[in-house]
Amino acid sequence: MIHSDKHRLRLLVALSLAGTLLTMLVILVGAWTRLVDAGLGCPDWPGCYGRLLVPDSEHAALRHPDVPLDPFKAWVEMGHRYVASFLGLLVIGTLLLGWPLRRREGYPWKVSVALLIVILIQGAFGAFTVTLKLWPQVVTAHLLGGFATLSLLTLLTLRLSGRFAPLQLPGRLRTLAAACLLLVIGQITLGGWVSSNYAAVACVDLPTCHGEWWPAMDFGKGFHLTQHIGPNYLGGQLDSDARTAIHMSHRIGALLVTLALLVLAWRLHVAGLSRLAGLLLLALAVQVGLGISNVIFHLPLLVAVAHNAGGAALLLSMVLINYRLRTAGERRHAVHTLTDAHAALASNGLLQAGK
Repeated sequence: MIHSDKHRLRLLVALSLAGTLLTMLVILVGAWTRLVDAGLGCPDWPGCYGRLLVPDSEHAALRHPDVPLDPFKAWVEMGHRYVASFLGLLVIGTLLLGWPLRRREGYPWKVSVALLIVILIQGAFGAFTVTLKLWPQVVTAHLLGGFATLSLLTLLTLRLSGRFAPLQLPGRLRTLAAACLLLVIGQITLGGWVSSNYAAVACVDLPTCHGEWWPAMDFGKGFHLTQHIGPNYLGGQLDSDARTAIHMSHRIGALLVTLALLVLAWRLHVAGLSRLAGLLLLALAVQVGLGISNVIFHLPLLVAVAHNAGGAALLLSMVLINYRLRTAGERRHAVHTLTDAHAALASNGLLQAGK
């Protein structure tokens, strides 16, 4: 039984790590899908013109005569669905594999269940993204769901591997790290709102916008969260002032996040965590550079996709930092490493039974 549980733990670590990498791929493919305007490449869901594979133009015309088939966009959209579906199966497999360990004290069963719930919600958002014709609220929520999946899988991998012990550091540093995590999540949300409302090129100069430090902006329309459901939002429905307001909000948010993360990096360095501080500064520098490049070079496809990857890397850095700064009590009785399994089984009276 001991060897069986150790093997199960190894498989769970491998699956959760594979899921983390696959989620990153899903996020990047999703970004690419949005950027090449392939979000409505298939007008129905879960199939494409009623098929699991992209059909020919004749079948598509019979199924949806009002939506001509674009084979490239249809395959891009279906590729995103295929990869996301495989990720869903992987999460379900992780949950089933961990079922026998669910009652073990310290096993991250709640994280596994939360992952399944998020994946199911993501599937629903994926459907609504198509049926509600890229409604910005749903597109942004779908993006956040992807980042939530990435964070939970990373946390699950950390919990199962037990690679990092909690650090005995002042509570104020943990509070600062948690606040910075929330700021990063808020900035990612703003980035999703920029993307879903096609506001990335609302300003094409830097550091000014339209040659002004404070251009004409309409925040009321830009952040009107009860937009009508029904229009096709491909290409966006907002006017220039509204898109400018969204874009400038993202810029201001980037400035605030940068300042906060610089303070956090300094505090980590002072606390003797220079490697974590360096990792954070590297992720921040890359992401800021990519954001500036998006404006200067007018949103080139590869840079825009990489900006999504940079956001994910910055979020994962914050997840790792907050995990390292957790209190020692959060690890009590937990089974984090494969070698801990023997002691845990013995303490639960299972060692003798497994002989």
